[in-house]
Amino acid sequence: MLRRSLSSKAARKVAVLPGDGIGPEVMKEALKVLKRTAELFPKCAMTFEHGNIGGAGFDAHGEHFPAVTKALCERSDAILFGSVGGPVQEQHMPKWKDCEKNSLLGLRKAFDLAVNVRPAKVYPTLAHCSPLRSELLKDGVDMVIIRELLGGIYFGEHTTEGDSAKDVCTYTVAQIRRPLEFAFQAAKGRKGKLTVVDKANVLDTSRLWRKVATEMAKDHPEVTMDFMYVDNAAMQLIKAPASFDVICTENMFGDILSDAASVLPGSLGLMPSASLGSKLYLYEPSGGSAPDIAGKGVANPAAQILCGAMMLRYSFGEEAAAAAIEAAVDQAILSGVLTGDIAPPGTKSVSTSVFGDAVVAAMKA
Repeated sequence: MLRRSLSSKAARKVAVLPGDGIGPEVMKEALKVLKRTAELFPKCAMTFEHGNIGGAGFDAHGEHFPAVTKALCERSDAILFGSVGGPVQEQHMPKWKDCEKNSLLGLRKAFDLAVNVRPAKVYPTLAHCSPLRSELLKDGVDMVIIRELLGGIYFGEHTTEGDSAKDVCTYTVAQIRRPLEFAFQAAKGRKGKLTVVDKANVLDTSRLWRKVATEMAKDHPEVTMDFMYVDNAAMQLIKAPASFDVICTENMFGDILSDAASVLPGSLGLMPSASLGSKLYLYEPSGGSAPDIAGKGVANPAAQILCGAMMLRYSFGEEAAAAAIEAAVDQAILSGVLTGDIAPPGTKSVSTSVFGDAVVAAMKA
């Protein structure tokens, strides 16, 4: 499940869904970098077809996840997603009401996107952005959180009767194996350490996670696996973030822990993510549509650009090309090309397009 190599295709088809807010701005830079990548790595030839989703989908077709957009995704090899949603004060309007739910959950349901992959890396030159003390970052913070997306309490029975409410958490062995298999494979390509987070001292579902993980570990002797209760994991993310390599956990725990980890680098503009299905993978920045800065040319496109690298690695099996994009982003940041969200106080920041240009300039085969 780690890679879905499509190297036999002359050109991979990518569905591009910029969405709302800053989505179109940062997507433009990601495509700029991907086109440069294809020049340097001819095997990475791609065709891009744009579609509407979110508020843009509502404007064009009267619904957040139009049938034409779904059809576009179905005939594509990967989905490059921007962001959806509008201003807080307009959430009651039809265009924005349930926009994120209809768009993202619609995509997850349509394409069985059961595994979420979210890296969290603190760039040494951006330690000033992290809310953590420098001594907690000195050993390097670079982790990946693997979250199951389609099971657990979010998808269980929800009922309220009088003064009593109930939410049911359910997992099957098959649901648990999918994210764990990806996590074991991911750990093999990193430091070889996997932490499975649960609440096995209380929950039967967590005990099942432990049973499945323990059985699967026998087939992955290269990986050192340990277990950690979710409350302790939340503390260790702050106290000792460098101790983590790959984290795998269930839906709600993963939702909470990945959001906590997203704060560590200091900006959501640095946080890409992927959602993996049985046939199709989706890539999106972890931040939102940020309507307050949309159109101002100040958004950080790094996360969207890094989504392109994840797409090359996981959907197309192009490790060298993915690494080249990641190295170029590192180089741009190291050279001091910083958007406003990551620039030190009192220093000059650059625009969205200037950052993208710097990444393109740093691209090397």
